[in-house]
Amino acid sequence: MLYVHTALKSEAQAFVDRYKLNKKRLDHFTFYTNATMCVVISGIGIEKTQRALGILAQYFPPTSDDIFINVGICAASHKYAIGELIEISCVKYKDHTYTFKHHINTGINCVDTPQFTSEYEIVDMESFGFYTALKDKTQHIHIFKVVSDHFEPHKVNKEDTKKLIFNAIDAINNKIKVSS
Repeated sequence: MLYVHTALKSEAQAFVDRYKLNKKRLDHFTFYTNATMCVVISGIGIEKTQRALGILAQYFPPTSDDIFINVGICAASHKYAIGELIEISCVKYKDHTYTFKHHINTGINCVDTPQFTSEYEIVDMESFGFYTALKDKTQHIHIFKVVSDHFEPHKVNKEDTKKLIFNAIDAINNKIKVSS
């Protein structure tokens, strides 16, 4: 099974539309599923991500065949183009770095509040929660971020977010070897 975590409904909606997923509720989280995929929306932030993935793992214990991906938008420096897909290899949070992919070399800073300055090269608000929720449950985790802005979060809207993620789905599938 492919498990996709997003923070926002607009991020998940790209997968829902593409794969015709069915809506379900589990605890107070929304899930979308079909026979081969489950998308969970956690809400923004580390704690919400950990809680949603903890509930998911409780009801659907990971198997060795399962793949877990975190897909979402991120802010990034002007080195990255709007819409660029970035595969993440390590998460930096509060002066610690957690590396989980050794064949790539792109880190993300996970922060607790939206960022309006380019203090970091790439930033999001869920990657650390995703990593910590799953690191002891499976080795098949991937983090994919799509650049939505250059530290101007107020310019990002729901429709643009959905389009950015939708446009990245094929590239994500190619990276994890999932056929569409």
